[in-house]
Amino acid sequence: MPANQTAIQGEPATAVAGLADNVGARVSEWDQCAEGDAASRSEHRRDWLRWILPVHTLAGSVLGIVVLHPVTMVIYCIEFHPRFADSTIWQVVATRMSNAFSAQMWPMTVAFGGIGTLLGLWSGLYSRSITRKVLLVSHLDRRFGMAIRSLITAGESATVEFKSSLRWDHVHGKCNKQLETVIVKTIAGFLNHNGGDLLIGVSDDGTVVGLLEDYETLRKKDRDGFELLLMRLVKDKLGGDVCTLLHVVFHDVDGRDVCRVMIEPSDRPVYVEHDGKARYFVRTGNSTPELDTKEALDHVRRRRINS
Repeated sequence: MPANQTAIQGEPATAVAGLADNVGARVSEWDQCAEGDAASRSEHRRDWLRWILPVHTLAGSVLGIVVLHPVTMVIYCIEFHPRFADSTIWQVVATRMSNAFSAQMWPMTVAFGGIGTLLGLWSGLYSRSITRKVLLVSHLDRRFGMAIRSLITAGESATVEFKSSLRWDHVHGKCNKQLETVIVKTIAGFLNHNGGDLLIGVSDDGTVVGLLEDYETLRKKDRDGFELLLMRLVKDKLGGDVCTLLHVVFHDVDGRDVCRVMIEPSDRPVYVEHDGKARYFVRTGNSTPELDTKEALDHVRRRRINS
């Protein structure tokens, strides 16, 4: 076949390959934009979270004074004062609405303002609860969307930590329960900061070593037994209430199990009970250092201000 014909036939294939690359790059950009938009919406919801209670409480107070009080006055007068029978309904409404704000009615105004405040407070608490659930769903949806292989390939970071095992010492080839405390400290560090993912069964260099040796140290030698031990450690060392902030998922990576612990940030300071002391850890970069008393108090105060 002539060389020029070969070149001509090769051009469509080259063009198709180039088009595919462009489409793939564009899809990747769209995915990144979508992820950025989702993160931006979550950030706006988180900012709104701190204002929900004050706004709802103020709105409830205004509603009680401006609406509930006058309307109650109108209904009361129509129901129990027949002398208004000769007046039109609009005259009654206008009269009672204006009388509701007279000086002698201030005690009632204050009372209805209090009722409105309580209603606004209840509404704010309910709205805040719903907003927090929406944030949680959005947060977990983004986290679930990250493939386990992508997390491993990206390496450790401020939101990802690798641990080769829960209690099996790969160096000495035996069970070492001291390693359980290391896992608990890491979880506490994520809880005290912005949350993150703990991958158990992956070494520091990203090599998947699996959980088989850990399984062999358990009474129930499977994923269920592993999760039961992990949650018991968290409950005993950190408190049962934080167990609801942990979401455990197992993945099969190249025939080896990896336990992925997705950790939400905690509303309260989480201390590790170890050697008779309460110790405070926080995730910083790709490490989880212990803070001294002053540093811990400063960190807790900043988190409360920003929450």
